[in-house]
Amino acid sequence: MPESSEELSGNATRSNSSLWKKKPDFFIVGAPKCGTTALAEYLGRHPDIYMPRKEMHFFGSDLKFGRNFYRRDVETYLTEFNQWNGQARVGEASVWYLFSERAAAEIKEFNPEASIIILLRDPVSMLYSLYYQFLFDGNECLPTFEEALAAEADRREGRRIGRLTYLVQALDYRSTVSFSGQVRRYFDLFGRERVHVIIYDDLAANTANAYAETLDFLGVASDSVDSPVGEATGSMTVVSPFLRAILNDPIVRGAAIGLRRCVPRPIFTAIKATGLQICALNVRPIKRPSMLADTRLALQREFAPEVERLSSLLGRDLTHWSKSECAPAQSLAASQSRLD
Repeated sequence: MPESSEELSGNATRSNSSLWKKKPDFFIVGAPKCGTTALAEYLGRHPDIYMPRKEMHFFGSDLKFGRNFYRRDVETYLTEFNQWNGQARVGEASVWYLFSERAAAEIKEFNPEASIIILLRDPVSMLYSLYYQFLFDGNECLPTFEEALAAEADRREGRRIGRLTYLVQALDYRSTVSFSGQVRRYFDLFGRERVHVIIYDDLAANTANAYAETLDFLGVASDSVDSPVGEATGSMTVVSPFLRAILNDPIVRGAAIGLRRCVPRPIFTAIKATGLQICALNVRPIKRPSMLADTRLALQREFAPEVERLSSLLGRDLTHWSKSECAPAQSLAASQSRLD
């Protein structure tokens, strides 16, 4: 890492403004597996919005990413926005900003007038989807969802962690869906008028409407814009876990980060593109098994108080999430062309 995360958050506000053409003025802060990738892609297609790459995680100095994660210094972060070409709004999307206890304050210090977009989902379905995402990308090493939930206490003590794990904190699965406290943090810092909350169910049921409401929140034209379209791919798995282990090994990733500083940018970009092509060839879609009924019912009961707190905070009844007949949304309409 070029600097500690604490140094980065401080440098973001001390840097000379001449470093950027346009700094981000809105942030999609999460939660993961709630449609953030789809929304970021839709917004990036709008002629009045500029969106750079997703998941930079510049803010959130309390997020302890592993050695295989490259945390940008402020100058590198700001260069991501140099392709801005006069669009009215500039955004950034990183799904762990909502979970982070520090990201909200760091974003506020960086841009006090920023707008915040939060996407939320039935916590039981969100956790199940997150588990399979982690199983796919190597952050999770336990073979079943139930084992992963049972291992949370061990993970907090640094046990039962895989070599490819890049964010141990997120393996404390239940803490990732403490939505009421996470959302309140942004409400308190930015004011409710600057925070737009989207429920995944709404995005799935009527993507065009949820998209138009988001454009209205950002103050850009929502008329005469094509409805978002895409292809849903569902869950993915790797063809060769051995190849994934090599490509995502912390030593290999660390060497790649070191190489970034030593070779010309075009050469590094070409090397990175080759690596991404190899990764793409090592992926195939799978049909995710249904969650065990007993597991779903137990989690619904466990999260019922949290869902009630969130309902009260948002002024919207979401308690159907805690009922046994509640099933996960069947699809995110016209959405994910890749995993969030």
